[in-house]
Amino acid sequence: NKVEFSDAQTDASRRDFTINGLFLDPVTNKIHDWVGGEADLARELVRAIGDPRQRFEEDFLRMLRAVRFAARLGFALEPATAAAIAESSGKISSVSAERIRDELTLILTEGAPAFGMGLLMQLGLMQAVLPEVAATQGVPQPPEYHPEGDVWSHVQLMLDKLDAPSATLAWGVLLHDIGKPPTFARADRIRFNGHDARGAEMAAAIGHRLRLPKVEGEKIRELTAQHMRFGNVKEMRASKLKRFLRQPIFPELLELHRVDCLASHG
Repeated sequence: NKVEFSDAQTDASRRDFTINGLFLDPVTNKIHDWVGGEADLARELVRAIGDPRQRFEEDFLRMLRAVRFAARLGFALEPATAAAIAESSGKISSVSAERIRDELTLILTEGAPAFGMGLLMQLGLMQAVLPEVAATQGVPQPPEYHPEGDVWSHVQLMLDKLDAPSATLAWGVLLHDIGKPPTFARADRIRFNGHDARGAEMAAAIGHRLRLPKVEGEKIRELTAQHMRFGNVKEMRASKLKRFLRQPIFPELLELHRVDCLASHG
């Protein structure tokens, strides 16, 4: 490898998105825009610089970054940029687990997780990085408990109701119902028996796969494992109830339960 020095204009052409390709001259305070970044800022667009396929080939993590910027800023993805992501979404698996995890955590905690996760689903990135979450789309739920629709609609509504969540709470909301697709059954009504325990196993596997720090992974697993326990609090003996309330994860578990109710029967 050799280092090649280039001028600012060449440097700008190698950046990821036009809104990140603006240069400020600290002496004159003048903005240099060789890539159309100012126009895209005004139009609220995330657009790859030059040929989007080439930009993503240089680093496939940029596909997740595009979604993160769109979600954080409330911008749209420019059509050719979105098309290039959809075409290459499967190649995200060539990126290290740690880098994928960090981008996903930022999308979940920067203020528009439902929008960001919805974009990942539309573009095929969710299917590539979190197939367990992608599998919740189209899975029906009993309408008397879930008038909002399928499992994925429910999760998106929950994400929408979070207010500045911690990373573990946001991940807990995203993963809390991943046990539903594999436990789906039609009996007297649609049932998901044991989806909490099954989901907890799956959440632990995802934490391991994405190399989540051990403490965080364990917390997310517990949020998934225990999210149904509120239904039994009235029957709990005082000693058991105290143990339940005393857990370090209880504040996050309670918030997950609150948005769970708000995003279903209310």
